[in-house]
Amino acid sequence: MSNRRHFLKNASLLTLGAVLPFDSVFAASKLTVGVIYVGARGDYGYNQAQAAAANVIKTLPNLKVVEEENVPETIAVQKSMEAMIEQDGATLIFATSFGYFDPHVLKMAAKYPNVRFAHCGGLWKQGNPANITSYFGYIDECQYLNGVVAGHMTKTKKLGFVAAKPIPQVLRNINAFTLGAQSVDPS
Repeated sequence: MSNRRHFLKNASLLTLGAVLPFDSVFAASKLTVGVIYVGARGDYGYNQAQAAAANVIKTLPNLKVVEEENVPETIAVQKSMEAMIEQDGATLIFATSFGYFDPHVLKMAAKYPNVRFAHCGGLWKQGNPANITSYFGYIDECQYLNGVVAGHMTKTKKLGFVAAKPIPQVLRNINAFTLGAQSVDPS
């Protein structure tokens, strides 16, 4: 378990480095970061991984983290983001759920051009507000290894993969799993 936590901590720092220039973290003024979770922080899954990242960035100097959990993928997330910006002074918002992006992050980014929005899911595209960035862990590498194991284990040459929605990250995972299995047996 500690290896998993260590991995999550390091992955979180790498992700943070990609989205947040550290020179702004260590500036004289305090940076306020908002983190919004679609479920409970301690769900032993996706939200907990995001919360682990938030706990790591809380240790950085001149940085304050405000969090809200159990925020549905509705207008409620816009209200949460707005409160973090207006009441807490957040200038960076981590919108951690797939369903937060369209229309919610898009609307808030247009309304608050001086606030940076980091969306977990990689849905940003050309033409979206410039103050949006996206991040996502490289879990497809683990799926490749799962495919290698599955390729060794199958006796029927049939494999299954349970997937949520056909979004880029899920498709990447399916492709990685398939490539891993094909590395063992191309058929």
